[in-house]
Amino acid sequence: MKPTFTASLMAGGKSSRMGQDKALLRVMWQGAPTSLWKRQLSILESLDPDEVLISGPRKDEYPDSVTVIPDDWADKGPLGGIATCLSRTHSELLLILAVDLPFIQPAFLRTLLDRARSDCGVIPVHRDRFEPLVAVYPLLALQTALASLKNGELVLQQFADRLLREKLLVSYKVEPWQEFQLQNWNTPDDVLDCGLRNPKMRIADCGH
Repeated sequence: MKPTFTASLMAGGKSSRMGQDKALLRVMWQGAPTSLWKRQLSILESLDPDEVLISGPRKDEYPDSVTVIPDDWADKGPLGGIATCLSRTHSELLLILAVDLPFIQPAFLRTLLDRARSDCGVIPVHRDRFEPLVAVYPLLALQTALASLKNGELVLQQFADRLLREKLLVSYKVEPWQEFQLQNWNTPDDVLDCGLRNPKMRIADCGH
């Protein structure tokens, strides 16, 4: 039997380099323009998790039906969000997806889930670096997350490395044809570059 999992959309970043809320950027998804957070939420829901969470402060745009989880640890970066979601889920696994990955596809996330066990998650490795914001964590990782927060060890690369050493994660080497899915949007230039790489593509189409 496959382990149970909760999916969490990480949307608590300050978006300071973007100059606007990245979650509200417009993209095309399934033939219609939509907000980036809606695209990502739709992808997570398509995987049929036990529950879908949004990690971060509630926004006016979120419907009341969405479970929004503010960080229990203020100003601790994404690790605080991961720890908060791990502490709130009753599933065996937690699937994390960053809001600013406009090219991610459901099949990639399903690949990670299919490789996970109830006691061991999966984290992609791309260009010799972990991708901790598109990964599957076991509930057992909560204690490691809490210890890292207590010690002020907030760097996610170090957190992921520690989980691998504790055998709570295994790595998944990203295939060359999958690499484009891990391109994220941090600045307006990142969004503009999407259109420049394909002049016939409108900016709003980049997340299609």
